[in-house]
Amino acid sequence: AGCDRATFERILPLLTTLGRRVLHTGELGSASVLKVMTNYLATANLLSICEALVTMKAAGMDLATTYEAIRISSGTSFVHETESQVILNGSRDINFTMDLVMKDIGLFQSVAERAGVPLEISPMMIDIFRDGMARYGARAQSDDIIRRLEEATGLDITAPGFPADMVDDEPEEPGYEVYPPGRAPEAVAEER
Repeated sequence: AGCDRATFERILPLLTTLGRRVLHTGELGSASVLKVMTNYLATANLLSICEALVTMKAAGMDLATTYEAIRISSGTSFVHETESQVILNGSRDINFTMDLVMKDIGLFQSVAERAGVPLEISPMMIDIFRDGMARYGARAQSDDIIRRLEEATGLDITAPGFPADMVDDEPEEPGYEVYPPGRAPEAVAEER
């Protein structure tokens, strides 16, 4: 949450009810900038997962085995463990549309441009999703972006045994505040 520390502490009980892990990000607006960045990273993960799944299918690999190999390796991510399942099921319904992806990656690109950072991957991601929206519509599910590669290769990237909806199998637990490295609760208390 982006706000002054005193406000953060007042709303922390509400925030820990809404979420599992709560991070005080600094001044007002800082959480929004970080959220755009995390959505950008999720999109980069989605696009690389799409390429990996299509490439493995083209190479003759079983997609269920491919899913598991990614899941237990350094290549895994939250995006893989959740979205790959609905891609492989064929439903591709994650309740997040291409226009929302474009908004987030466009905002991330704007942050980088304002900061003078010459990004290389972000413009390619924007082009890919711009093409996806032209082909499938702005309100198409973001995971439908894999259809571009399916159409280019003639492959069907589905496999039996995967759920139609995203599964969150993290254990339920009370929410709590998390701290950046080197920022133990004692250091936060001293700031007050």
